[in-house]
Amino acid sequence: MVIIREALRAMRMTLILWLLTALIYPLAILIIGQGLFPFQANGSVVLNIDDKPIGSTLIGQIFTDDRYFQGRPSAVRYSQGRKAKPNGISGGSNLAPSNPELLNRVTEQATQYQEQSIQPSEDLIYTSGSGIDPHISLKAAREQLPRVANARGIKEDDIIPLLNKFTDGRFLWIFGEPGVNILRLNYALDLQDINRKLNQ
Repeated sequence: MVIIREALRAMRMTLILWLLTALIYPLAILIIGQGLFPFQANGSVVLNIDDKPIGSTLIGQIFTDDRYFQGRPSAVRYSQGRKAKPNGISGGSNLAPSNPELLNRVTEQATQYQEQSIQPSEDLIYTSGSGIDPHISLKAAREQLPRVANARGIKEDDIIPLLNKFTDGRFLWIFGEPGVNILRLNYALDLQDINRKLNQ
């Protein structure tokens, strides 16, 4: 009799814990996320004027056109379509500082920026640990300002308000450094160009 009673108690506890952890808690998080933070809960996806997704503010992308600010390089080439490396969508290269492949890549990247009259800062030539960092420092963005303004045929002063607008501050006001979200900044520049053409 005691064994049956204990078995029933164990089954009730298992059912209650299963309901709490497998149904009630995930459902509560889903409702809170969709109710209070729908943009973040759905991947922070940015939509263009045609309501089509162009990327996530949480995942960096590769921009090669001079009209755009360029972000951090990625060891996994996460957004380069068929050129993407098949070893996953996140992570660093794990190459030692003495590795010639790393030295060649950094030198090539630095030379490319110097040819564009850009002083290459660390976040423009070194990959991040995750490989998907969507931010660059204000210093790196300001270095690219003349090139982007020249390629778009506008003044640097037209870009600075957008640069300030899409600079995210420190996490909880104390952790990390302020960073510019490249996807949001580049898309805002495209919208600015569209508005300028419509008003001409």
